[in-house]
Amino acid sequence: MTIARVIANRGSGEIFTCDGSATVREAIALLAQWRIGALPVEEAGTVVGIFSERDVIHGLAASGPEALDRQVRDVMTAPAITVSPDSEVMAALGLMTRRRIRHLPVTENGRTVGFVSIGDLVKYRIDRIESEAEAMRSYIQTA
Repeated sequence: MTIARVIANRGSGEIFTCDGSATVREAIALLAQWRIGALPVEEAGTVVGIFSERDVIHGLAASGPEALDRQVRDVMTAPAITVSPDSEVMAALGLMTRRRIRHLPVTENGRTVGFVSIGDLVKYRIDRIESEAEAMRSYIQTA
């Protein structure tokens, strides 16, 4: 199972991103508007970091309300850890677990082609396991 299959099965191909020069306040508005937990941060068409709810919390804890007027590039998690579309789902899950991250930009030839969360990968894996279990039950019942 590859990341490309997860992205294809998810349906929506829209990738929400944020520029590093945006303010934290602007980025928070995007997270709220799209009801998402993180954004890839791009500069000159390249992913340079991830801005997440965790970055908001850390920024507020460190700087108080002034953090809202800082630029995203100053509070984002960088550098971005990425995967390619042909990466295996289990390898990506292992990477997320080891690095304690919940989001991965999917890049190909330096261009962002997707963005997956740990929830996307776990859901895909559970769906596959349930499908395999159902196939096994059907096989046993007809044998």
